[in-house]
Amino acid sequence: MARRTARNKMRSGHEESENIHTLYPPSTGWTPLESDVRDRKYVKNVRAMSAVQQTLIDAIEERSVIVALGPAGTGKTYLAIAKAVDALDAGRASRIVLSRPAVEAGENLGYLPGDVNEKLAPYLRPLYDALTERLGTKRLKALLAEGTIEIAPVAYMRGRTLNDCFIVIDEAQNCTYGQIKMLLTRLGWRSTMVLTGDPDQTDLLPGLSGLRDIAGRLERVESIAVVRLGEADIVRHPLVAEMLGVL
Repeated sequence: MARRTARNKMRSGHEESENIHTLYPPSTGWTPLESDVRDRKYVKNVRAMSAVQQTLIDAIEERSVIVALGPAGTGKTYLAIAKAVDALDAGRASRIVLSRPAVEAGENLGYLPGDVNEKLAPYLRPLYDALTERLGTKRLKALLAEGTIEIAPVAYMRGRTLNDCFIVIDEAQNCTYGQIKMLLTRLGWRSTMVLTGDPDQTDLLPGLSGLRDIAGRLERVESIAVVRLGEADIVRHPLVAEMLGVL
C-alpha cells in the first residue's frame, strides 16, 4: 500500500511539472536572475540611474529645501534616505528625522493595537526598508533607540524647530496644503529638508492634497529646488513605467 501511494505521488508530481511553464521563457532574453540588471545588492555610494536623478542628488547636496515629484518607482524616497544616511555618516547632520502621513490607501484597517510606534509601523514600512538597506538592521535599531534617527507622524511635527537635521517628508501628496506649510516651516539652522511625493497618486479626497500647489509656488523661490521625475526615471520593473503610461 505504501509503495502504491509513493508511486502515485511521483506520477502526480511528474504530471504537475509538465503543466508548469516559466513566466519568462529563455526566448524572451530576460530572467529574474540576471545580475547586471535585476540585482539590487547594497552599494556604498548610490549612483543616479538617470539624468534627472542626478539633478535630484545634486540639489540635495546644494540646497536646504528640495521637493521631489514623480511617479512610483523613480527613486525619490530611496535617494532621499541614502543622502540622509550619507549626511549623518559625514557629520553634516546630527540627526535624521523622517515623517510620513498616516493615510491608508483606500482601506480602513480599523483599530491597531500597541503604542504609537507600533500603530505607525505599517505606514512607515517603506522608510524602514530603505533605512535597513543603507544601515543594516543592527545599526538601525541602535540609532532608533538612541534617538539619532526619529520617525514621526506628521501630526506630531507642529511646534518643533529642527536644527542640524536631515528631514525627509515622504508621501507628501497625502498632506493638505496647511500640513505641508507647517512641515516646511519646521526647518531650522544647518538642516536639509526633502519632500517627496506623486501629486497624481494621492489617497486624499479630490482637491485636498496640497503638494502640487506648494510645488508650483516654491518653484518661484530661487534657493529651493523642485525636481520633477518622470516615467523615464522609473527604476522598478520595466512594466511599472508601461502601466503608468496607460493607467
